[in-house]
Amino acid sequence: MARTRTTTSGTAPSGSGAARVRHIPQRTCVACRRTGDQRTFVRLVRSPEGIVEVDERGKAPGRGAYLCRAAACWERGAKGSLANALRANINGTNRDALLTYGAQFEAHIATTDEDGTDAASTPPEATESGVA
Repeated sequence: MARTRTTTSGTAPSGSGAARVRHIPQRTCVACRRTGDQRTFVRLVRSPEGIVEVDERGKAPGRGAYLCRAAACWERGAKGSLANALRANINGTNRDALLTYGAQFEAHIATTDEDGTDAASTPPEATESGVA
């Protein structure tokens, strides 16, 4: 079942005064097969030249596939599942570029605290003098 978002802006359907329901696109990671909201994934696209590129805007023409924002999924995708989904051959140079891009997500995951909050955004504890 697709998840939806209810909004009160705009016109209500049939003038009934009901809130407008907005569809949220769902996508699946080609590496781990997890599904979720489209914006939680990174789109990769096979260009007409056969090169696999990261599509940050999500609107580039060509065959697309999605990966999670996790380094493990980028490694698994570079090994073969991404090539199968995009019906493309990924050469060594292209694979290295994708792994380099995916490495940024590993660094982000490593900076989270045990409770899942971002360690960089957590303010340091103040000392008795009030200066950290």
